[in-house]
Amino acid sequence: MISLLDEAFPLAIAFGATGGPERRTDVVPLATGFEARNARWADSRRRYDAGTGVRSIEDLKAVLSLFETARGRLVGFRFRDPFDHSSAGAGKVVTYGDQTIAIGDGVATRFRLSKTYGQGTAAYEREIRVPVPGSVQLALEGIEQQAAGDFTLDPDTGEVVFDVPPPTGAIITAGFEFDVPVRFDTDHLELSLTHFEAGDIPTIPLVEIRLD
Repeated sequence: MISLLDEAFPLAIAFGATGGPERRTDVVPLATGFEARNARWADSRRRYDAGTGVRSIEDLKAVLSLFETARGRLVGFRFRDPFDHSSAGAGKVVTYGDQTIAIGDGVATRFRLSKTYGQGTAAYEREIRVPVPGSVQLALEGIEQQAAGDFTLDPDTGEVVFDVPPPTGAIITAGFEFDVPVRFDTDHLELSLTHFEAGDIPTIPLVEIRLD
């Protein structure tokens, strides 16, 4: 059984969804009035409710079709986060200099795309597993590389693969758009034409999944 369909949640509905990142933190109050805090997850996990993006009966039918294709909660698919789907800053155009993803060692040819939030020692680096095909731009030491000439994108892993190993010490930067791998977080869609026409929006929960 495949873990991720080569299919995306309808984009128009996704851009009306609500949700965002979730973290799991243990907080223990101490007798001194201070707190002991411990992060149980190294990475955040995103949750969404796509029901808020449904605007028509056709939208409901599109969600129903994907639900059946994905077998409910069984199989994942692509989802475009309406708030965070680009290597560039808010309102900016994607460029090959957006993110530093690695430094060449003269041997490695495969590199994972990543997006960094914040700066310095507190910065958080997020692995990008599902880049949007055709959106990836790369550069070595500020010199743009050509897709299908200098590098390719592995569709199975989301890694960029150079034809020739980048030289030792070469800074590799990238720009890209990306999707979030998610699944339905329910095995039952509660849909009603009567409720929908009355303005009762259905709940369509989605949750991010981890890929091997």
